[in-house]
Order: sequence, then C-alpha cells, then structure tokens
Amino acid sequence: MEGTTRAERALIALRQRILNGDLSGGTRLFEVALAEELDISRTPIRAALSKLAEEGLLDRAKGGGFVVRSFRLPDVLDTIELRGVLEGTAARFAAERGVTKAALTQARDVIQQIDMALSGHEIDLDQYSKLNQQFHKLLVQMAQSDALAREIDRVTSLPFASPSAFLDDAASSDRLQRHLSAAHEQHRAIIDAIANREGARAESIAREHSRASRQNIIFLTRQEGSLRDGAPPLEILST
Repeated sequence: MEGTTRAERALIALRQRILNGDLSGGTRLFEVALAEELDISRTPIRAALSKLAEEGLLDRAKGGGFVVRSFRLPDVLDTIELRGVLEGTAARFAAERGVTKAALTQARDVIQQIDMALSGHEIDLDQYSKLNQQFHKLLVQMAQSDALAREIDRVTSLPFASPSAFLDDAASSDRLQRHLSAAHEQHRAIIDAIANREGARAESIAREHSRASRQNIIFLTRQEGSLRDGAPPLEILST
C-alpha cells in the first residue's frame, strides 16, 4: 500500500512539472536524481516514468531512461481532429444501433447537471469539466463497440486531447461562457439525434463538437498573460 502511495505521489509530481513547463521537451530524466529530489526510492520513480510514457508525455531514450516529449501545436490539433472523427463514429453507431431509454435518461441527466454548472454568474468549471468527461464517456458506451472505445481511450490519453483539456482559462470571462454554452448545446443536439436514430446528423454534430476544443486551443495560444496562466498544458506546446 505504501509503495502504491509513493508511486502515485511521484506520478502526480512529475506529470505536473511536465505540464507546467518545469521539465521542457528534450529533458532527460534520471531515476537516481528524481528519487533524491522527491525523497522516495527508485522503484516508485520507475513506475511513474513508465506510466508517463504510456500517457505519451515521455519517450523512451536510446540506451535506457526517458526523455520529456516535445509537442507541436499542429500535431495537437490533428489529434483533436482525430478524436472528433472517432467520437463522430461513436455517435453514429449509437444512433444506428439504438440505445436504451435508461442510457438516454442518464445522458440527459448529465446534460441537466451541466445546465446548472453553467447557470451561475460564474461558471463552476470544476463541475463542468467532470460532467463533460462523464458525457463523453457515456457517448462512447452508447456506441457498443469495444474496438472503438479502445481507440478513443488511446487518443484521449494525452492531456491536451481529452474533451476537457484547456478549459482552465479565465472562468469568469464572457468568451469562455459563450464557448461552453455553445458546446453544451451540441451535447443536447447529439443526444437528440441519437434518440431519433439520425446517424448522419449525430456524427456531424459530434465531429463539429470536437472543433470547439480545437478553436479554444488556437485562441489561448494567441493570448498573453492572464488568459494563458490558467492553462498549464500550453507550456508544453511549441508552434
């Protein structure tokens, strides 16, 4: 149990250092130095590094060890585009194959909870992010395809490719309010299309929905100062 706790602590600490830019792309990571710095043994450090490599934040170096990956903005945008294609396919599968009333009720309950998260003077961004992730998981489940679920899980494993990536910017801004409200209306439209067995429409809306994340990243990377301060993953991107 203690070993698991230490491995998780190392994973969280190293992931955060990568995402906030403290460990820049190309940095070679050494188990001994990290173990001394974090005051834990090499075994949990080794486990954390392997996990970060699975997440796509590290590359295995020639001759052993790990190197922090560098990410180009065009590659990130392509990844989000790919997520849109896969989630569009999931929405089409769900509409064509049909889903249970219970599944539709569950999705609409999440939509109502998101309505509440967006209804205040200031957005409850933590709640929105959790519910948004939940909605996208339900969408994948509705597709009834293990193969598709595996591919979506692989694509969204990188921090910047998940549906809620890059949402931590200026929660009180009018721009973010408009952005999230528009994206949420697409949530509602996707479920309506699935319920009505409109496969092509469900796929089209889901693919367009992913472009909201793409547009948000483009907007944030063009900003300076406060709008970028709340989005640490931007630090690992290069143009």
